[in-house]
Amino acid sequence: MSRFSALRARPPVTLFHDGRCPFCRREVAWLARHPRRDRLQLVDIRAADFEAAAWGRRFEDMMGRLHLRDARGRWYLGMDASRALYAVLGHRRLVWWSCLPGVAGVLEAGYGRFARHRERLGRWVSRRRRH
Repeated sequence: MSRFSALRARPPVTLFHDGRCPFCRREVAWLARHPRRDRLQLVDIRAADFEAAAWGRRFEDMMGRLHLRDARGRWYLGMDASRALYAVLGHRRLVWWSCLPGVAGVLEAGYGRFARHRERLGRWVSRRRRH
């Protein structure tokens, strides 16, 4: 895939998210209110009836990185999934900027760290909000 491949994502897209992750829940709530919500289907990979194999994926892989599938059946993973999502929702200039050399590397590294530690970070934030 090229650096700007996320800009080629075609709606409707299916975003696979972790319904137990506090950060994911917050983002999904925002997406549910988005003016272009009709371009998006949300699938909770922690739902009792979710079968990763039905999508040709492994649950463990889907837990490790964000997954998005576009209308043409193309898969976008990790930061590219975020970029494809925002491109489809009309934020193409932001996506283009996020693909630039240097910027892309920083975002990729940050996303990787966040994805690995999101559950622990979510628990920490939840505890802080209660006190």
